[in-house]
Amino acid sequence: MEQKHNVLVVDDEPKILEIVKAYLESNNFQVFTAETGKDALKILNQENISLMLLDLMLPDITGEEICKQVREKSNLPIIMMTAKSDEDSIIQGLNIGADDYITKPFSPRQLVARVVAILRRTKIELDQSAGNASELTVDTENRIVSKNGKILTLTPNEYKILVLLIGRPQKIFTRDEIIQSVMNGDFDGFDRTVDTHVKNLRHKIEDDPKSPKYILTVYGLGYRFGGSE
Repeated sequence: MEQKHNVLVVDDEPKILEIVKAYLESNNFQVFTAETGKDALKILNQENISLMLLDLMLPDITGEEICKQVREKSNLPIIMMTAKSDEDSIIQGLNIGADDYITKPFSPRQLVARVVAILRRTKIELDQSAGNASELTVDTENRIVSKNGKILTLTPNEYKILVLLIGRPQKIFTRDEIIQSVMNGDFDGFDRTVDTHVKNLRHKIEDDPKSPKYILTVYGLGYRFGGSE
């Protein structure tokens, strides 16, 4: 049976949430909903969301600000939903990181089609970003990590760390940044276990965990993703 994608729908209009949720669920998506920006960010930190449908005009945090915060941490696909139909608003939304933009009122069927199209494009092939790392593949649509065609079993934290690092190749992530991105800084003691998660992850994805080529240690700073040198 095909695994469902998790879609987060953020809008302060309950009727829109109800309609969009119904159409997505009828197309085999698992749907989470939020009426405020605060609730949306909470869900993003707690669930493995595949794509977010984001209204720009929310009662507490603007959709633009949510998009900026998400883009600082991940490449999560974002479709903005809004009544702002002028060209400047559309360009602004795309410039801050939205993958697509749909104006209200919209056709729910068209919205579902856009969701499907974007998820189809979000598969990450690491050979495109890490040179000779082609034997390792991360499929963010289905949350599957494989090496040489063999599916690997990762814990949720291991998966999140790997996706975080490959999302910004060559960037050095400090342990504090990993804490904030993976656990939102809410897990006491996680700073003492980052190294353990990385060690376990290396044993699963590296040919030689003692001489890694995917997850590299930058001594005194943290970790980064990179192909073998």
